[in-house]
Amino acid sequence: MQRVTISVDDALAGEFDALAEARGYESRSEAIRDLLREALRAGRSQVQEGYCVANLSYIYNHRERDLATVLTEVQHEHHELVLATAHVHLDHDYCLETVMLKGPVARVRAFSDHIQAQRGVRHGALNVILVEPGDQHAHEHAHAHAGASHLSPKPG
Repeated sequence: MQRVTISVDDALAGEFDALAEARGYESRSEAIRDLLREALRAGRSQVQEGYCVANLSYIYNHRERDLATVLTEVQHEHHELVLATAHVHLDHDYCLETVMLKGPVARVRAFSDHIQAQRGVRHGALNVILVEPGDQHAHEHAHAHAGASHLSPKPG
């Protein structure tokens, strides 16, 4: 393990200590290590190559002309990416939808961009986790998971 020394002003150190305590860290070092891991993951998730699992969440106005139909059609057109969708009615006008995705990063991002560009879609956010597709193999549950492959998080 390497030792790294940094200098920060008192106000920033105080805020950081409060955050670390609120999150239950026992030491500054562990809190900093987690922040570094998070920053590195975020940087890697901006790449356009590789394979990922992702969650796209957005709020939309279901009264917007044909929007619900368009969103459903886009999901059907990309059925190979869409694993599942959850839909929540927030009030008389707005719905929250979350779409779980799996596939090549560039295609998942393009799908997300297309959904978020629809008139009436608000507050969209895509969370991408890079994974390495595992070997497809048969096991006792093969029929229940036909064509399924195992996914492993990328190291880091």
